[in-house]
Amino acid sequence: MRESDGPVVHTRNLKKRYPNGTEALAGIDVDINAGEVRALLGPNGAGKTTLVRVLTTLLPPTSGTAVVNGWDVVTKGGEVRASVGVAGQYAAVDDLLTGLENLHLIAKLRGMRRRAARRAAEEMLVRFRLEARANQRVSTYSGGTRRRLDLAAALLGGPPVVILDEPTTGLDPESRLDVWESVGDLTAAGTTVLLTTQYLEEADRLADRVTVVDHGRIVAEGTTDELKSASGLTRLVLRLADHHSLDAAAAAVADATGTIPEVEPRVRRISATTADGPAALAAVLSTVDKEAIAEIGVQRPTLDDVFLRLTARQEVRA
Repeated sequence: MRESDGPVVHTRNLKKRYPNGTEALAGIDVDINAGEVRALLGPNGAGKTTLVRVLTTLLPPTSGTAVVNGWDVVTKGGEVRASVGVAGQYAAVDDLLTGLENLHLIAKLRGMRRRAARRAAEEMLVRFRLEARANQRVSTYSGGTRRRLDLAAALLGGPPVVILDEPTTGLDPESRLDVWESVGDLTAAGTTVLLTTQYLEEADRLADRVTVVDHGRIVAEGTTDELKSASGLTRLVLRLADHHSLDAAAAAVADATGTIPEVEPRVRRISATTADGPAALAAVLSTVDKEAIAEIGVQRPTLDDVFLRLTARQEVRA
């Protein structure tokens, strides 16, 4: 039961400074509502994992406040831990146990009686389509199957908040789709999800809102559509009729946009972000032989474009 109404996850001026002087969190304000999927994006070292560790009581904040499901992470750590299911970057399941044994054990550690624990474990196996592998050792599971088992373990007991720290790192595309489907099942059941990821497509597909963190600070927040619209960017996309003009066309796109374009030789495609799509389009059309152009147009930016701009890691031509 929640101690108070309001956002399920709430932080104000949350800071964490390590003994070596590194300021991992420099004043984070976040509100995540019930049933929301919030994606937390940022480059390596931005503070994402530190924030997750603070919210799960694994690390005390230096100052500020953090409340999860109505409970303060410092003064009500036990209640916070009872409210949260966590799946880290690597599946935390025992290879020597079967899938059923893993879930049964975790259910008992959560305080369930033997019969209730068995029933909860079996229900989770069905929910995550693992019943056929229930009595096989986890060491025989594929990466995607292990991740589904890890998610099932995080959900045992029906925690109102689930924190997924880069849940698809290292997975193949098919396994990643399985995890995405599992996250969709969570939100359909009303669970609040905080998802850290470095896959921009993942955030674009799953998140209701996105928080971008860099150097321990929030640099942007909103829906993916809001972030794309606010970026002021467009993407110029050019596809050539043949390979002969590829280098010349790439140079023309670079000159027109002021950025280093992405060149995909196999499909004869060149693309680049620009702050003025129509002007860049006109410049390329005036430079590249029109007979060499199969397609050309201006599109909305991708979330990758927005992320690179916000974290100042986009290469710009001098």
